[in-house]
Amino acid sequence: MALDLRQASPSPLLALFPLLAMAQLLQACHAGAGGLHPIVLVPGNGGNQLEARLTEEYRPSSLFCRRWVVPGTRATLGGGGWFRLWFDPSVLVAPFTRCFAQRMTLQYRPELDDYRNADGVETRVPHFGSTLGLLYLDPNLKHLTEYMATLVRSLEAIGYEDGSTLFGAPYDFRYGLAAEGHPSKVGTDYLRDLRDLVERATAANGGKPAIVLSHSLGCLFALHLLLRSTPAWRRQHVAHLVALSPPWGGSMVEMLTFASGSTLGVPIVDPLLVRNEQRSSESNMWLLPAPRTFGNDTLVVTPRRSYTAADVAEFLKDIGYGEGVHRYRKRTLPLVETLPAPGVPVTCVVGTGVKTPEKLVYGDGDFDRQPEVVYGDGDGTVNLASLVAVEAEWARSAEQPVKVVRLAGVSHTGVLKEDAAMKEIVREINSINSRVLSSTT
Repeated sequence: MALDLRQASPSPLLALFPLLAMAQLLQACHAGAGGLHPIVLVPGNGGNQLEARLTEEYRPSSLFCRRWVVPGTRATLGGGGWFRLWFDPSVLVAPFTRCFAQRMTLQYRPELDDYRNADGVETRVPHFGSTLGLLYLDPNLKHLTEYMATLVRSLEAIGYEDGSTLFGAPYDFRYGLAAEGHPSKVGTDYLRDLRDLVERATAANGGKPAIVLSHSLGCLFALHLLLRSTPAWRRQHVAHLVALSPPWGGSMVEMLTFASGSTLGVPIVDPLLVRNEQRSSESNMWLLPAPRTFGNDTLVVTPRRSYTAADVAEFLKDIGYGEGVHRYRKRTLPLVETLPAPGVPVTCVVGTGVKTPEKLVYGDGDFDRQPEVVYGDGDGTVNLASLVAVEAEWARSAEQPVKVVRLAGVSHTGVLKEDAAMKEIVREINSINSRVLSSTT
């Protein structure tokens, strides 16, 4: 139950010991039953663990992949054993990379107008509701695979507790959402689960609405959770959306991903081994540059023609991914043509001044080769225009509070770790919580 000083009558004991009274007041405000809004963390693309198991229907391209499972697990073909699909370091070695990519690949089913796992591959997301699956992508390699561990420790330092006032909402990040009239079962089911988690967090904390704290792709899911909810639900359950490194208008990096494959900065991985898997990702298509954000800027240059964000459909065809054109035009493009305001206060924390791909130049027109990259401003992954897109679009509305905090030199994932970012995030969370406390006095 929320602390209400207007109705509280001090006991004689507290009247005699004002310092004790103040200490108890501060303790109550610091606890879940006091001044803290619960926080629900929504990770970005690849920002949580993903598990898989193989059934008898699994038909990989090689006998090696059919027999290989992650060392140290009990997983066997058809045996029902679960193993960590994302992330395991063995995928960095070429033979294992090929197996990994085939297991991660999604299949678009025209009869369903929707995406599903590859045949014989079942997946699940561990630790929903907890931060446990967000701290490290591989708990055995904490230093190399840290994701939200520093952020979670910073929140715990101001009184948050996992499972009480702090919750994690991991998901299968390969899937996305689709425009109205088109199914997206996995993504829609996740929004339902996220809604339920927000409601449970609110109920467990005396009815205080939650802060939804999201990163990267998670910001888009959080936005659509709000857009697909009634104003009454938003008022009751969400106090604030804090968006870290939000790709509101997509990212130029996705053009490289679809054209030539992306190694995510790991030099020993052959990008062509993972290109088909990356093209199959529904969420990667969602993250392609949005025309409304990138306008007429030239994004890709070849000897034959240049491409802007308005030419993405033609670009997909020309890189040899013609089967993606219909999906992009019908399922994805209508989803990103507008950027509606969510109806709750929003704070964006973004990195700037980091070299970010702005244009790809394929001098010989060969998309199987890595291009020359022209860099611009952003956080290293998302372009500045996309990071701050809401600043112009939402700031015009007096009914949609929005603030953008720029952090010079902070990268896309650095916003989850660097001291400057932690200070700004904690300051924002404390500010939201203090507004609640002042409103009850």
